[in-house]
Amino acid sequence: TVNINRKDTTKLLYQEYSDDALNKAIQSQKQADSLSEEAEPISPKLRKKVPISQDSYLHRLSVSSGSSLWQDIPMVRGSTMLLSMTREEQKLQEAKFELIASEASYLRSLNVAVDHFQRSQELQGVLTTQDKQWLFSRLQDVRDVSANFLFELEEKLEENMFTFNVCDVALRNAPEFRRVYLPYVTNQTYQDQTFQRLMNGVPAFQQVLEKLESDPVCQRLSLKSFLILPFQRITRLKLLLQNILKRIPPGADEEVQATQAYDALEKLIKDCNANVQRMKSTEELIHLSQNMEFECKIFPLISQSRRLVKHGELTALEYNISLKWKLTTRPIYLHLFNDYLLLSRPRENGRFIVFDHAASSDVRGEKCEMKLHGDNKNLFRLFLLQNNQGKKVEFLFRTETQSEKLRWISALMPQQPEPDLLDDSGKKAAQDTSKANKREHG
Repeated sequence: TVNINRKDTTKLLYQEYSDDALNKAIQSQKQADSLSEEAEPISPKLRKKVPISQDSYLHRLSVSSGSSLWQDIPMVRGSTMLLSMTREEQKLQEAKFELIASEASYLRSLNVAVDHFQRSQELQGVLTTQDKQWLFSRLQDVRDVSANFLFELEEKLEENMFTFNVCDVALRNAPEFRRVYLPYVTNQTYQDQTFQRLMNGVPAFQQVLEKLESDPVCQRLSLKSFLILPFQRITRLKLLLQNILKRIPPGADEEVQATQAYDALEKLIKDCNANVQRMKSTEELIHLSQNMEFECKIFPLISQSRRLVKHGELTALEYNISLKWKLTTRPIYLHLFNDYLLLSRPRENGRFIVFDHAASSDVRGEKCEMKLHGDNKNLFRLFLLQNNQGKKVEFLFRTETQSEKLRWISALMPQQPEPDLLDDSGKKAAQDTSKANKREHG
């Protein structure tokens, strides 16, 4: 049995997990402070449904989760196996171990978030059912997935301290990551709004939260810092996999698994970002629809696929027949969406009276070469090939600057699908090039 003097840094929360310190330690290959505590024997056939207790996970790692290296593990330090490994092989195992150590710290923070905050009877007492759902979303599911992920990672570490793989575990858990992270991250808009509303308008929530945050278990960290951890972790996990991938020898069996795991995380992050933007766009549409009145054919504004591309107030120029063709002006507000254009008369308090609209495919913006007297510069024409009444109409607009005019003309051009500048083969080539460069200069 090996004694390791373990400091309380095993209880380091993820918010304070120092990536920079760990990377510097790896680069310099310096040993961290010698740690000792009696290592606990682990059964290789523990049940799949693992307990959520902090101790059952963090105590199984025989080193500090805050600053120690793989080489600090007693079974590794000073072993003949370590001495027979090349520097690159050691770096690869350090990169893998960082993923495990950081996941342990992450799980500890999730345990605090769920057990101390979400399950607090006092906090439950001041929140409505809807507030609980929006504030904590799928946080417990995120915690459970992290617990199972760490359990599998540590099993790999225990099977072979010197050649353990983590990428196959990450790949196997990728569907579970997607199942819990996608809805949690998508809920971000509602979570932020709910938190701010409670902080600003519910004194009882503020009081309970202040009491909970002052508990030593939080280590002076706020509830907000715990709630944003899942957003940070999936991005960090992708970077950890990238760091492993660049150190795997070309053609090695685990290179395929590492690449697939990295791609799965990259796609998850991309889909999370898209969902967050979609939610924000929907919220924006709901707010906008509450401030719009239609004097023309009513247009159903709210749609999950619709997003606001550009908007602003312009000056419309018109020749008034009743005033002997005198040039008159009036303000018109344009709301350009990815699929429709709305034209309205602006009113006070951010309200709009919509008088016309057309599908984006029926909208054209063109330069106007017409020379008018006075300060009528920066003109462009707007054509609605088919407006809300099925008619073709034309507008002449003036902008404050030439650059604004050009931006509007560009925005009003028919939208073309954006090409994928980096397809799958290109991405793989980029990864290969990156790996080659890292090997040459690493």
